[in-house]
Amino acid sequence: MKLDLTAAHLLMVTGGICAGAREGAGEIAPWPGEAGEYHGYERHDFTLDGCACTVVLPTAALPGRPWIWRAEFFDAFPQIDLALLKEGFHLAYMNVGNTFGCPSAMAHFDVFYETLVNRHGLMERVVLEGLSRGGLYVYHWGASHPDKVACILGDNPVCDIKSWPAGKGRAPGSPNDWKKLIADYGFRDEAEALAYDRNPLDWAILKPLAERRVPLLHICGDADEAVPYEENTAILRERYEQLGGPITVIIKPGQKHHPHGLEDPAPAVAFIRKAVYGE
Repeated sequence: MKLDLTAAHLLMVTGGICAGAREGAGEIAPWPGEAGEYHGYERHDFTLDGCACTVVLPTAALPGRPWIWRAEFFDAFPQIDLALLKEGFHLAYMNVGNTFGCPSAMAHFDVFYETLVNRHGLMERVVLEGLSRGGLYVYHWGASHPDKVACILGDNPVCDIKSWPAGKGRAPGSPNDWKKLIADYGFRDEAEALAYDRNPLDWAILKPLAERRVPLLHICGDADEAVPYEENTAILRERYEQLGGPITVIIKPGQKHHPHGLEDPAPAVAFIRKAVYGE
């Protein structure tokens, strides 16, 4: 059975019964949708705010019910996700379409976060995971809600739309995605899109994260042909360090855009656990 919660219904729930239950009796709503299976873990698929959503439950949740929120490409190169599920993290995903972290996508994300935290009792500070173009989503949402972010994991992440999909640097870009991005953001034309100053590597995005000292972890192939390291993470890293923000970059020598992830996810798991629990 599918469940569709509208934004209006969410406001009623979080403002009344559910908020009181979480602060008082500590009741947690059951997950909607029929239980399915994901790599041996219980999976729930449902509709929220008009978007298809997936939540995967660990066998035994860690204290506080931490979670990792994958912004794009659910189940693509899932080594880190699976390792965190094994540790006791929930895994969550909301499909907002190929919309590049635009404002309408962020509005859906707000509803998703409030539902998972206030109705289903997940930890208030979430681990954001941005794989490839998912970087646009996690940095836009994270910069608007830095107090709700435990850390950001970027996996060959897009950090500048001029690099991808515009293809104005070394990479070829993606003309169809670039045209769609301009429309999704509501830019008047390409010139306005190229002048956009709220890319993940821009100061306006990085400053609120650095002020909260949100830890960043980027995993990058230094031969990435689609999202070149030097046009994306290298610039973001330099600027975030200038702002005093903590960032760790794991370089995969000779690796291109694919494959993503790490053969041994242990370094990422350790980083995330430290960000969540201070271990």
